[in-house]
Order: sequence, then C-alpha cells, then structure tokens
Amino acid sequence: MYTIEPIAFVKNERNKIEDDYWGNVISEIILSDKLSEDSLKGIEEFSHVEIIFYFHLADPAAISISASHPRGNKKLPKTGIFAQRKKARPNMLGSTIVKLIKAEKNILTVSGLDAINETPVIDIKPVMREFLPEGNVIQPEWTKEIFKNYWAEKNSI
Repeated sequence: MYTIEPIAFVKNERNKIEDDYWGNVISEIILSDKLSEDSLKGIEEFSHVEIIFYFHLADPAAISISASHPRGNKKLPKTGIFAQRKKARPNMLGSTIVKLIKAEKNILTVSGLDAINETPVIDIKPVMREFLPEGNVIQPEWTKEIFKNYWAEKNSI
C-alpha cells in the first residue's frame, strides 16, 4: 500500500463542486508547514506549473471503472473513465496546468486551477516545453460540447 500526504492546500472562493465557469478563479496554493519555503525556490522563473490534486469531495461510491456518458448527457457517446476527466475516477486525482501569477514565501498564486477551496494538493511540477506533446492535440468533437463553458467567466454568461 502507498501513503501519499498533501504538500499544500488550495485557497479560493469556490466552496462547492461545479463543472463550469472556472475562467476568473484565482487560487492560492499554500504549502504545508512541513515543507520549507526553499522547496519553491526558482519556481517563479516558470510561467506555468502543473498542479496534481485529490478530489476530496468526490463520492467514492460514484467512482466509475467502466464507460458512461460524459456529464450524464445521453446525446454523447459512452466513453471509458480514462477517456474522460471526471472527478469520480479510481484514484480520485486531478491534474491541471495553470498560469503562475506569483510565488511568495510558501504561497503560489495561480489562475486556471479547477479545484475548489481546501482541495489537497499532491504535487506541483514546473511546465517545461520538453514535456508537452509535439504536434497537434487531437480530441473527439463531443469534448467541445461539455467544455464550452468550462473556462468561461462566472459573471459573463
């Protein structure tokens, strides 16, 4: 068995699980007291970081290990859990590349993080071109439908 402890927690105004309108959410990633501020040394030189986090409020009873309609929309094709980004997944882990706004002491301020307040952060990694995919990213058409308001600003709709 493996034991993973959070290295930080998310602080923002989103207190409930919502699928859309993450466009204007600014979050702070507050490092655990167990870690030195030096663990963030040099991170300010990067424009983006990847945040790996735990879906702590996802219902373990709802974990999907098979195919389902994305967001329960029966107009969309059934796809397996590993062809979706839903939170009810076997290890309940999420990962998002975010824009780094500021790094100060033990706090990172970021935009583009789709995690709610008090979400446990498992890891933080700098984004480097060498680890991004080469060429065009290809995805099914149905993803446009489910993500059309995902990064919209809450008050713009």
